[in-house]
Amino acid sequence: MLSYRHAFHAGNHADVLKHFVLIEILRYYSRKDKPWWYIETHAGAGCYALEADRAEKTSEHVDGIGRLWRHDARPPLMAPYIDAVAQFNPHGRLTFYPGSPALAMTQLRPQDRMRLFELHPADAALLERTFERDVDRVAVQRTDGFAGMRALLPPPTRRAVVLIDPSYEVKDDYRKVVDALGDALRRFPGGTYVVWYPMLTRPEARQLPGRLARLGAVDWLDVRLAVGRPAADGFGMFGSGLFIVNPPYVLPEVLEQALPWLVSVLGVDDSAGFDLEFHIE
Repeated sequence: MLSYRHAFHAGNHADVLKHFVLIEILRYYSRKDKPWWYIETHAGAGCYALEADRAEKTSEHVDGIGRLWRHDARPPLMAPYIDAVAQFNPHGRLTFYPGSPALAMTQLRPQDRMRLFELHPADAALLERTFERDVDRVAVQRTDGFAGMRALLPPPTRRAVVLIDPSYEVKDDYRKVVDALGDALRRFPGGTYVVWYPMLTRPEARQLPGRLARLGAVDWLDVRLAVGRPAADGFGMFGSGLFIVNPPYVLPEVLEQALPWLVSVLGVDDSAGFDLEFHIE
């Protein structure tokens, strides 16, 4: 399906969780001089104008990154993420939100590489334009991200962070995510895989983390951030989660410090909360 456009949801609570964690993982990878690859299966347009028609139509960023941006007592551990967003808003006013590729680019060193996949023709064109000056380090392909990821594994560097984040508007995406991660672990078991998933009442969403865990990865982390209770009609996303294979060993401690603060800032009712489970040997 090509109807989904992330511009409607840019900077919402799900982006905050996903991108905070992504920045932490890439910073960890950069502790060593060895190069790494960043691979993203559903890269979107790369960067989003929050005052554009699509973003203003829903204004989801107001209760997402907007709440963090306006907060005058942010804990220091949020600084790397906020500073990365600030690079796209140099005048101090929140008018642009960087998607995952743009945020990853803020961490990219000369020796690192990005490989981005986007099937939507309009978003793919915008993505290509965003990185047209970085073609030596960034490659954009207008193709299915699940198949594209498969063709890249294992990467030449043997060090990679892979973000798998479809929209899940099509029910079959839940199966494809499980199949893609299972195949990736067979091809390149040492990679760090970050699977984003929505918290919804539909059974496919509720069952996904368990299906991912049953793939048998030794080291994994599952984090969920709920901003409120599910809607009475059962529709809508009330939170989101990340299932991470081969997470940095320092990530649980970072999340244990960050999540209570994120709940306090992003929560909309007394059902807001978080869950954190992990096994890291």
